[in-house]
Amino acid sequence: MDKFISIPVTDKGDVLIASSGIASIQQASTTTVVVTYKTGMVATITHATAGASVETEKDAIVNAVLSSLKTAWTEPNFDVSVALPFAVSAIAFTLLIQATA
Repeated sequence: MDKFISIPVTDKGDVLIASSGIASIQQASTTTVVVTYKTGMVATITHATAGASVETEKDAIVNAVLSSLKTAWTEPNFDVSVALPFAVSAIAFTLLIQATA
């Protein structure tokens, strides 16, 4: 069963991102967290500015992903709205294509 975390995005409502198949979650800058999937899909989460070296947004997303994977199969969506320390303004999805030789 697929699991998702539900992230509230300012003026856009909730956006679901998959909790399974994640290769890495990184705090890419003071305003972005990047979730990279084993498939090459990337979710870039843009949030309000955090201080230098502050990774609380990334930590909250990691904890939400882990919590979502522990929920019952009847609860595929895990709401992270109260756990996020910074407001999310956008989530962009891209697919990384690797050239083959």
